[in-house]
Amino acid sequence: MKQISSRDNPTVKHLHALATSARTRRSSGETLLDGAHLLGVALARGVRPSRVVVSESGRMQPEIASLLAACPTEICLELPDRLFAHVSPVDAPSGVLALLPVPPAPAPMALDADCVVLDAVQDPGNLGTILRTAAAVGVADVLLTPGCAQAWSPRVLRAAMGAHFGLRLHEGVEAASALAGYGGAILAADLREAVELYDLDLRGPVAWLMGSEGQGLSPAVAALATRRVVIPMPGGMESLNVGVAAGVCLFEQLRQRRPSVR
Repeated sequence: MKQISSRDNPTVKHLHALATSARTRRSSGETLLDGAHLLGVALARGVRPSRVVVSESGRMQPEIASLLAACPTEICLELPDRLFAHVSPVDAPSGVLALLPVPPAPAPMALDADCVVLDAVQDPGNLGTILRTAAAVGVADVLLTPGCAQAWSPRVLRAAMGAHFGLRLHEGVEAASALAGYGGAILAADLREAVELYDLDLRGPVAWLMGSEGQGLSPAVAALATRRVVIPMPGGMESLNVGVAAGVCLFEQLRQRRPSVR
């Protein structure tokens, strides 16, 4: 395994740029996976990184050592712990990361099944949580308007815990065009003139519209809704975090589709 100890090495500079710069990730078409769990999920799904980087101490961890054994030696690189922390995209380095080409965008398609439309959701943790929830309930398509955080950024990848590899992620989507002709219900999570979530029949196809943390849905995206939905909150809170709200809605939909639910 190749070892590097200098910050001036071109590979180290490139890894640091990928960890810190959205522009570099866009221009290079690459991103970083952080942690043994994410790398393990990627390998299990047949995704092959172009580079695997391990810290000196991380190499000694049994879980990381087994992942390295599953990767070609020529793509593996070891860095001293301090240098690994320099290129890590997270504050608490895990000991292993991988450089991954960002998959190509899915081909344009007519939507006829469940989907989630995220409008300017900018927090990586919230975005990753929603992707993880969508994958958990079996919603395959997630559409992101141009104001959203990068779906394939390292922090979103870490928050989603491998969900990316089971989803079709449509970035930079114009919501009105994407939902033109959609045959199911288009439901906006909102507080105005809204029907309570638990009073709705969610057994048919649903496109869920979820807005940004501060401003909610933009007027243009909100206007696409066939109905507004509110989550009952008898405890008196005014709103929920968008990641939590998406989880409540998607799991209520899943609950209604269980055979025992009438």
